[in-house]
Amino acid sequence: MRRIAYILPLIALAASPLAAKPKHKAAASHASAAARAHIAIDPAIEKAVDDPGRKAENRARDKYRHPAATLSFFGLKPDMTVVEMIPGGGWYSEILAPFLADQGHYVAAVEPGKPTDQFKAIMAVDPDRFAKTTVVTFNPGQPNELVPPGTADMILTFRNIHNLLGSPEQAGDGNAPQAFADWFRALKPGGILGIVEHRLPENMDSAREKTSGYVKRSTVIGLAMRAGFQFAGASEINANPKDDHDHPKGVWTLPPTYALGDQDKAKYQAIGESDRMTLKFVKPDPNAPAATDGAPPPEQVGGTEAKQSDGSTQPK
Repeated sequence: MRRIAYILPLIALAASPLAAKPKHKAAASHASAAARAHIAIDPAIEKAVDDPGRKAENRARDKYRHPAATLSFFGLKPDMTVVEMIPGGGWYSEILAPFLADQGHYVAAVEPGKPTDQFKAIMAVDPDRFAKTTVVTFNPGQPNELVPPGTADMILTFRNIHNLLGSPEQAGDGNAPQAFADWFRALKPGGILGIVEHRLPENMDSAREKTSGYVKRSTVIGLAMRAGFQFAGASEINANPKDDHDHPKGVWTLPPTYALGDQDKAKYQAIGESDRMTLKFVKPDPNAPAATDGAPPPEQVGGTEAKQSDGSTQPK
């Protein structure tokens, strides 16, 4: 009996709030990362990110991608119509689709053919999560009506600008200008464009935007502003100071791709995922009060060098 009496308090302790601490570890991580970037995390977004139904391999990458802080910075709300461009393996889709299911509308804009088949296969594995998802076709380089014009509250794209700029074999900015025009047309006045992209330092050769997966901040801002967007802010939440942006196979040398295989793998594991810029733009609202700030300095706009694109979608 004494042994039973000894075990019972241990069982009670295991069920206590102290024992539940690991459950809150992810939330604590979100908060600390956001605090460093001066971002107030929306509790509803944090709850969606901490959903235990997300794939374990996706949750493991939260420490690099900071989804709760990123989506809070962009101003995501549950009643929005949100278009995610080229969602790839559905990493963000897994968060966005259920978050928007009750009050909003999640639209995945996917390239035709194999990318669409792959995304629909992801949806089929978890039909409850994606039950209210709309999949639309995005043809790079062609005019696309992703949603009826002027109806989207937010358009998000994660690590896709380099694909739209394309390869050295194509001239100019490739498919990027048409994509930005599509996004501008789809958004409501006052609607938000949120972009996360691998960042190429401004002092590096712009030609590397075609080969490395990294893109200059000035290039992205230039593309957005030429399409009619206003620059609304930037966050360092996805910055990685360990990344020197100079790898044998570009950004794909780093995790999760490890393009060199086991060669120097420990070195690239220690760096982690790429250094990324997080940029927010807004479609001007003619009925809104005139803004007097928020525009980047002229030297940060740039983006006038010739760039090219084949519309390919290399691994992100």
